[in-house]
Amino acid sequence: MALLQIFEPGESTAPHQHRLAVGIDLGTTNSLVATVQSGTAVVLRDAANRPLLPSVVRYDASGVAAVGYAAREWITRDPQNTIASAKRFMGRGIADVARYGTLPYAFVDAPGMVRIQTAAGVKSPVEISAEILRALRAQAEAALGGDLVGAVITVPAYFDEAQRQATKDAANAAGLHVLRLLNEPTAAAVAYGLDNRAAGVFAIFDLGGGTFDISVLRLSKGVFEVLATNGDATLGGDDFDQAIVRFWRERYNFAAAGLQDAAALLVAARRAKESLTNEPTAQAQIALSMGQQLAVKLSREEFVTISQALVDKTIAPVKRALRDAKLGVAEIDGVVMVGGATRMPHVQEAVAKFFKQTPLNNLDPDQVVAIGAAIQANQLAGNKRGDDLLLLDVIALSLGIETMGGLSEKVIPRNSTIPTARAQEFTTFKDGQTAMALHIVQGERELVVDNRSLAKFELRGIPPMVAGAARIEVTFQVDADGLLAVSATEKTSGVRAEIIVKPSYGLSDEETAAMLRSGFSHANEDKQARALAELIVEGKRLIESINAAIAADGATMLNDADRDVIAMAVEVLESRLSGQDQQQIKAAIEALSNATEDFAAKRMDASVAQALRGKNLNSLVL
Repeated sequence: MALLQIFEPGESTAPHQHRLAVGIDLGTTNSLVATVQSGTAVVLRDAANRPLLPSVVRYDASGVAAVGYAAREWITRDPQNTIASAKRFMGRGIADVARYGTLPYAFVDAPGMVRIQTAAGVKSPVEISAEILRALRAQAEAALGGDLVGAVITVPAYFDEAQRQATKDAANAAGLHVLRLLNEPTAAAVAYGLDNRAAGVFAIFDLGGGTFDISVLRLSKGVFEVLATNGDATLGGDDFDQAIVRFWRERYNFAAAGLQDAAALLVAARRAKESLTNEPTAQAQIALSMGQQLAVKLSREEFVTISQALVDKTIAPVKRALRDAKLGVAEIDGVVMVGGATRMPHVQEAVAKFFKQTPLNNLDPDQVVAIGAAIQANQLAGNKRGDDLLLLDVIALSLGIETMGGLSEKVIPRNSTIPTARAQEFTTFKDGQTAMALHIVQGERELVVDNRSLAKFELRGIPPMVAGAARIEVTFQVDADGLLAVSATEKTSGVRAEIIVKPSYGLSDEETAAMLRSGFSHANEDKQARALAELIVEGKRLIESINAAIAADGATMLNDADRDVIAMAVEVLESRLSGQDQQQIKAAIEALSNATEDFAAKRMDASVAQALRGKNLNSLVL
């Protein structure tokens, strides 16, 4: 059944009018822009008929930015001011980028996101990415002869909240209206599925310059349903380049110093890697800053040996994605290869061996993502197309909220279809509580301390009630871009607070890559930790309620002996709560409950008597 779109007044497409919209693959190594022309998605080329734009920006002292090929020429001559692979720095802190190996940049630690010192001043990855997007926008408008109404921009499936928001900020700075942020594997599936009229279950194996994603999708009559996604945010083609550099350093034992040498080595490594796709041996002459001319070589066999561990790292996320999708290898109808790094022969061989089938390579792995984004952009712009298209993407990591005892209560589980909105009710812990602090977290562990903090906000103005009486509805909303908004409403008074989650910076590479693994490997440990935390909360709540009851009615309902018994039971429970023995805490809770049973009955009798005072029994309706 076709999905009908309803536009805002005055925003629908006039008859025979084609609205200019594009899909942009903002890549780590190269970027592309594509559009739909005459019903066909095509990559737009620059004035020199080149489809790819190198994701490189060079700043000079005047503040002018060169982008693409013009900037790439300066990588070895002016490395400190020529920034490549800025996508890897989006939403990252200084500690994160240190894990990428030796890079030829002067990084500046700054709140929120790492910066880079250039001749034109300190630049953020958002500013650098905006320069690339601005160049792609100009290229598209020149090719199409008009202004763009919007763009679909692709991001790795494992980009977190901060990285997605940073990408959107870069697009806005470039003057682009973002129709949607689309996960790269999903975009690739759209391009492959529509181009080949494919149906069935497909795995999208996306190894780009900076990240690795694996998504499992079901394709059927224009519906693209993501069943599961996984990945490794620390893995990409750049890591293969670093492996080559380390190999050369060990083999040739040369003295390399400074940013210029680091840049020259990375450029030579990248060229060698690309050459080995088709040639058995790669050779290079590298001019080092101290006047040394370094002649290096690398065979394909050597490259496979030094990088096989990186290839093997792609298989673990693949296994997890299949497990989450509840599918076996035999149930996968095809494997679509995406990203320039998938051209490496030993990557192709590893994928073929695992899935027991030849990977699908009939679409250019560099262009397939941009083409899929263009198809989605064409639909969102309101242009008619022969294919009905419905994308059902998922969120990669669970989103939740901190509850008493430092527990993480998942509100939206990982691999939930987006856009989505889910609500859950919470309550107050103390009598008379008039405010509630809400802490939003991301991850798979049971304890907040083991997950990633995203945002905090407060709900104030809660009517004072006894503990547990208030009803606070917390709603999580994740839009089609994967961005999160959270609201909290006290249901009796209607007081409300909300926040658009924009964390200061994203998950570290290590945290992102390890979150799902730790969720599985620590499952039993987390279960025990959660049970202990829940017992501690129960014990504290019981002590607080008993103390409040004694303050209100102890003088009239308890004798000294009763009071001493209860005080002793409270003291025992308080001492047990500081320990880790669940059985002892349970026993102490039960003992205190038994010690206060008569007291509770007296209070209940008194409450009933008070309610019935002055009433005629014949007037009561049972």
